[in-house]
Amino acid sequence: MNADPAPRASAEREACHPVVGYSPPVPHPILSRLAGRFVAFEGGDGSGKSTQLKRFVDLCRAPAPEGGGLTVCEVREPGGTDIGEKIRAVLLDRANAGMSLRCEMLLYMASRAQLIEQRIAPALARGEVVVADRFLASTYAYQGAAGGLSKAEIDAVAGTACHGVLPHLNIVFDVDEQTAGRRTGVVAPPSRKGGGASSLFADRMEDRDAEFRRKVRQSYLHQAKGDPDRFLVIDARGEPDSVFASLLDGLSSRLR
Repeated sequence: MNADPAPRASAEREACHPVVGYSPPVPHPILSRLAGRFVAFEGGDGSGKSTQLKRFVDLCRAPAPEGGGLTVCEVREPGGTDIGEKIRAVLLDRANAGMSLRCEMLLYMASRAQLIEQRIAPALARGEVVVADRFLASTYAYQGAAGGLSKAEIDAVAGTACHGVLPHLNIVFDVDEQTAGRRTGVVAPPSRKGGGASSLFADRMEDRDAEFRRKVRQSYLHQAKGDPDRFLVIDARGEPDSVFASLLDGLSSRLR
């Protein structure tokens, strides 16, 4: 038996003659401007970067008016593709403790090149917002400033790997070394005994100490100072809610 056609007819009338004062939902005023943009989340271990990235991606995907109503291409480094994930496994494997720093950097770049060609560039072409958990700034911080490779060496390889595809904005979650150490449970150089770690930079690279983390932090801040248009530094020492509010405030100021 057919349903009462009255509700359908009513809906059709409203579609033709919208209710006075009604306006359809529009995307979040900040997030709507990120369509077709590439944003990288950066910061040392213990900065809360990954927590904030998840919240940000969820907000971007949420329907208007609360969220951006955006299509998000979420990627991580190294990884994000089948080939990249295999490279990630090599980088994390403690059996590869003898890997040279230059080899390490080249593997990160190889994963990055595949990620750009297979996922990032096509997503940007479709008008999606790309959100990356780390990108090139991490290489300058970890293998460069903290590891010892020169900027010139990294630049030379980055030119080939990235082929001009770089984040429109790098968001750096900044915490001091002591706070980062407390959050990760690394208050001294960790023992090599025990099971695997959840942190990328606390696995094969587990003996990297507070001085290493200090150099990483200073590199991020130095990069931000040298290229303020492409970097946004967020004080990440507070609670997650306050850090997220600071992130949205910073984006609002930057995108306005």
